[in-house]
Formats: sequence, C-alpha cells, structure tokens
Amino acid sequence: MSHVDDHEGTRRDFLYYATAGAGAVTAGAAVWPLVNQMNPSADVKALASIRVDTSGIEPGTQLTVKWLGKPVFIRRRTQEEIDEARAVPLADLSIDAESRNDNKPGTDAADENRAMDENGEWLVMMGVCTHLGCVPLGDGAGDFGGWFCPCHGSHYDTSGRIRKGPAPENLPVPVARFEGSELVLG
Repeated sequence: MSHVDDHEGTRRDFLYYATAGAGAVTAGAAVWPLVNQMNPSADVKALASIRVDTSGIEPGTQLTVKWLGKPVFIRRRTQEEIDEARAVPLADLSIDAESRNDNKPGTDAADENRAMDENGEWLVMMGVCTHLGCVPLGDGAGDFGGWFCPCHGSHYDTSGRIRKGPAPENLPVPVARFEGSELVLG
C-alpha cells in the first residue's frame, strides 16, 4: 500500500506544478502586452539620436536644430566669448558650482565643464529657458552677450549661465559628442 501512496503523491504534485506553471505562463502572456506598450514607439526611438554636420558653422555663429521636440543651440564661440565666459568668477553667478553639486550633466557653472571641447570653442545647450520654457534669443542678446528670453527677462551669458532674471537654472547641456565634424546628440 505504501508503494501506491507514494505514486499517487507524485502524480498529485505533478498536477499541482503543471497547473501552477500553466497559470504563470497565462499570467505572463496577459501582462506582457501591458508592459510592452510602455516602451517608446519606433518614431520616438528614431529621434532619440541625431547627427549634425558642424563643418559649416563659423566662429561667432550659431545653429539651432530640433532634437526630441526641443531646440538645441550649437554655438561655435569666438576666443573673445570664451575668454569672457571664463573670466566670470563663479561667486558672481546666480548658480555656482558649489550650490548645484548634484552631478547632473550640464549643471556645473564652470565654463570649462559646459563646453564640448577642451579649448571651449563649441557650446551645445538646450534652447529652452529654465523659467517657463520659452526659447531665448541668441547672437549676443541680453545684458551679458549670450541669450535673452524676452518673455520674462532672463539674461544668459556666453556660456549659457543665468545671470539676471527669474530663470532658476542655467541652460542645460545635453549629452553630446563629436565624431569628426559631426555632432551626435543623444
């Protein structure tokens, strides 16, 4: 009798495990479409990274491109603009390096950390005012020779740092890199 009882117990265990396994597979099949729909669509993935040819940008000029639905300022600065940005003591800024030490890219106020290259010639920033999301005017606008948001009076310097007005933060620096003469955003 004990031999038969052991055999029945294993059959019963098999049925329990088989039923639990089938239930888990069914639950997974029902949940997967719900989770998968949260992934970005193909058109969003296609826009996640763009390449911009910078070979035609002369020193002292700026190119504005659209990336992820927002403007991005790509400025090739003159030596005068670089010197002016680097001469500003961090203590004179509304947001200095010590008060924004949260390790987010582009939040450090030092010009050397905001520029794309070692000599500081290339500056790439999101072209959205950090106050209410307006697009600032460039090409030396404002009181500090950088960008100016006419909507509420925010003035940014030649490094995209807020110098005057209600904007709470510097213009953000996106993740970007150079590959030859092409700038890759994203």
